[in-house]
Amino acid sequence: MEPYFTYDDCAHALCNAHHLRELRFIDTQYHQAWANDMAALLVEIKAAVAATPASEMRLSLPELLAFETRYDAIVQAGFEANPVPVPTTEGEVKKRGRPKQPPPVNLLIRLRDFKGQVLAFMSDFRVPFDNNQGERDIRMVKVKQKVSGGFRTLEGAQRFGRIRGYLSTARKHAKNVFEAIRDAFEGNPFIPSPENAVKADNIGALNLPG
Repeated sequence: MEPYFTYDDCAHALCNAHHLRELRFIDTQYHQAWANDMAALLVEIKAAVAATPASEMRLSLPELLAFETRYDAIVQAGFEANPVPVPTTEGEVKKRGRPKQPPPVNLLIRLRDFKGQVLAFMSDFRVPFDNNQGERDIRMVKVKQKVSGGFRTLEGAQRFGRIRGYLSTARKHAKNVFEAIRDAFEGNPFIPSPENAVKADNIGALNLPG
């Protein structure tokens, strides 16, 4: 994940659908209550965002502060449930490199160190809660690469991208895909209005996986 953050010309956010899956795993496999609490908090924040008019662009300052305070408390409870192991006793052979952390601690470190990226969706409504739509948008490109081994020419790749982009745009605007293809062949391709185009771009925004 961290290599993505070397790209400085864009803002970053983490996918909370991935976090919910990891939190569910920790709750069921490690029986740690903080994981269930964090999952519930993320879902609650998502509901608060959905209940706020999109024109606001962010939750109110009191809401932001309240959610961040609860978030920090849950992360702290998680670290308390996963104390640092006792250092290697004298005489034992020390392993080289960074000590391996259990899954709960790895997730807690990410939630602590990338808090802003985890909660970006509540302070900027242009950021989606998860990257599911983004993954769907690029899935067919990956399938094409796996089936064919790649694109033979740059022009072929560009044509594929234009076709998939057109179909994705039509689908996001609830337009029948087959009708959109027919209209394109008839010389009357589907072109969304500027206002609807902005909404669709926000829906399909791609944030980084968690």
